[in-house]
Amino acid sequence: MKNSLSTAVVQAMADSLLAVYPDFKREHFVALASDGLASLELKQRVQHIINALVQHLPQDFAHSAKLLTALPDYWDALPEAERMSGFAVWPLIDYVAVAGLEQPQLAYTVLAALTPRFSAEFAIRPFIERYPEQSWRQLLVWSQAEDEHLRRLASEGCRPRLPWGKQLKDLIADPSPILPIVDALKDDASLYVRRSVANNLNDISKDHPEWVLDLCQSWLANASKPRQWLIKHATRSLIKQGHPRSFTLLGYTAKPALVVEEFALLNQQVKQGQALTFGFALRATQPQQNWVVDYAVHFMKANGQKAAKVFKLKNIALTKDECFAMEKSHSFKPISTRNYYAGEHSVALHVNGQEVARRTFYLED
Repeated sequence: MKNSLSTAVVQAMADSLLAVYPDFKREHFVALASDGLASLELKQRVQHIINALVQHLPQDFAHSAKLLTALPDYWDALPEAERMSGFAVWPLIDYVAVAGLEQPQLAYTVLAALTPRFSAEFAIRPFIERYPEQSWRQLLVWSQAEDEHLRRLASEGCRPRLPWGKQLKDLIADPSPILPIVDALKDDASLYVRRSVANNLNDISKDHPEWVLDLCQSWLANASKPRQWLIKHATRSLIKQGHPRSFTLLGYTAKPALVVEEFALLNQQVKQGQALTFGFALRATQPQQNWVVDYAVHFMKANGQKAAKVFKLKNIALTKDECFAMEKSHSFKPISTRNYYAGEHSVALHVNGQEVARRTFYLED
């Protein structure tokens, strides 16, 4: 992704700025923004280009704001292949949070103009922190906008734990200001927007699970299928954690009645790079049960302790004496997001968040 901000992109950005700002020092900007760019990671590249923009756009933000809001019309007049969007626009948007922080209302106008090209979810966050009341009024206005990008920004911009974004500590402590936004957007016509609402609530659930569950419970009455999907997606972390209320909220059996007929490991010694294979059979002992069947691997850590990670298997409906059987392999091939350590591990079966069986195996170097 970092290559989405290359010297070629810097040159295209410079061409765009020169088109709306004849006094723009194109060559000097390209040289400064490109210097050392290749050695930087993605977010570092964004900041590096912003630093160059600060030196080359007018110091008067009102002037810069006019130039930036003119860019979308200029891009629209270009052949489609030459129009700027995506990561290429990110530095221009986040520049607003640097140069326009003292003029929030003007900055909101610029962000609204640019967010359809690349979401302003990162740039709006300093304004939420510094001007909370003014920013919440603006987010509410955007939540009613015709443009789905603005409606999504209203939700995505105030996610307390937005990936890649600065955490909003006040909202982590108290998410209540977010309620009017997500409530206004819960039945939005756009999946793009509803997914953001679900992700926002999923963020909140990490700190306030009961708050999210109470809200989702209140939304269940006469809920459409899209809203039901939103609730399910919003509570996915709670489901994975085995939070009891989350299962009943989604219509799963609160206390699953079952017998573990079989749970066997096909290999109890696993070498790194190979896979653990296990099979199991579960029999329902009461009728009309809805199960979420998962498994958890309790990984050995570098300090000798174990940490569990839950993996999805199957959602099923069973009646009395029905049996569900399955075989599954879990790979221990090296991946960038996890280090494997030799020693005793275990794998556990979960039904509706409750562990019903566990077996031990050994990972070898």
